Amino acid sequence: MKNENNTAEVNAFLKQLAHPLHAEIEAVRAIIKSNSKIAERVKWNAPSFFYTDDLATIHVKARQHVHLIFHHPAIVSIQSEFLEGDYKDRRMMYFESMKEVKARKKELTRIIKELVALVKE
Repeated sequence: MKNENNTAEVNAFLKQLAHPLHAEIEAVRAIIKSNSKIAERVKWNAPSFFYTDDLATIHVKARQHVHLIFHHPAIVSIQSEFLEGDYKDRRMMYFESMKEVKARKKELTRIIKELVALVKE
């Protein structure tokens, strides 16, 4: 898998995206990208984030919240009250407002840092 950062592609994708929580999507994206090891691209018709493997995607079809899907299997070993779902290989995180994004910024930053550390280079 060629892991090439494609911020321009994500910027263009989000520019044309009509979403009621557009600002919140951008804020979650910025938190994730604050980890210098994370790169981004459009995959599965959504902003997706990766390190050496795919880590997370913002599911933009959800309209009532920002739906962040962590789909790297290592996520299941990370504990957080904000990670939802009892799947064998993924967890979900939801943000319903900018207030929630700001309140969970520190925890999302920690989750991303731990996840990157668990993924093999």
